[in-house]
Amino acid sequence: MSKKNKRTEKNQTSEETPWSQTHADACNHLPNTILGDDIALVTENMEAILRSPSYSLAQDDRVLLERTEMRGVRMLLELGKPELAFQEDNVESTVIVFGGTQITEKNTAERRLSEAIRNQSMDVENKKLALEVRRSEKLVELSHFYDDARQFARLGSLDNQCDKKRSYVIVTGGGPGIMEAANRGAFDVGCKSIGLNIKLPAEQQPNPFITPELCFQFKYFALRKFHFILRSVGAVLFPGGFGTLDEMFEALTLRQTHRMQPIPIILFGHDYWSKVIDFDFLADSGVISHEHLDLFEYADTPESAWEKILRFNKDLKNKPTQELAPDNTSDK
Repeated sequence: MSKKNKRTEKNQTSEETPWSQTHADACNHLPNTILGDDIALVTENMEAILRSPSYSLAQDDRVLLERTEMRGVRMLLELGKPELAFQEDNVESTVIVFGGTQITEKNTAERRLSEAIRNQSMDVENKKLALEVRRSEKLVELSHFYDDARQFARLGSLDNQCDKKRSYVIVTGGGPGIMEAANRGAFDVGCKSIGLNIKLPAEQQPNPFITPELCFQFKYFALRKFHFILRSVGAVLFPGGFGTLDEMFEALTLRQTHRMQPIPIILFGHDYWSKVIDFDFLADSGVISHEHLDLFEYADTPESAWEKILRFNKDLKNKPTQELAPDNTSDK
């Protein structure tokens, strides 16, 4: 018989061997010492059991929680953690402050401009450095919005946080720039404020003016936006870039589609926003209704912004309940 035929016969025999026979063959090769009686081996195995990730509580298993399949669990945690903190701290309502991270106090903006001018003077042909000088000049012009955001938060916090009452609490993204200014304004007058920070590829720390027990870090933008909106009774958008625009259009879309409670949306800085977006052109082009232009207002002073928010919510109390409730059919 050829080697090939022998191999074929052997394979066929192996495949046809019943499980009981295979098990019996394995038993014939057991070590002389019964493993279960080997104290050292049993002790080692017990230690391995206690070290195994499978034995840890699921809530303590970081490797498990960070798996892709556990995304829903992580999102549920990001939904629940801030909510419980807000309930425990009696946070009744919030006012959102959005704005650019690059807008700083005037002295900081002027210092950065001086550095940009000095760098450009050492390489006058460098177009990138020249562009940085122009950018820094613009940021000096915008720096007054930092002071405006800070004053806005002072006014609202002082008027609406007393004793254990937590209404109209300032909430920001917890970062630098306009966000820092708003948290700082509440801090100035000894009031609480919220920071909803986001985990980004480039490391970002929260600003130092947020109330510690009301500062949260998020992995998911969607859950962060949910908490911005949930208790909101107003949103003020200071000049900013892509992030601010995203947050503005999110709020406008939710209001337009009646997917959230009615809130005043204030665009702070009429001259800035009228140059950034031509809303009238959108309405005239037919892509939005002219009545949608009533979804937002402009303000140019902290006092007028607060007055608009308070007036809107006062008027809201006089409207029938059915006009106020958002359409929650998607939750059913």
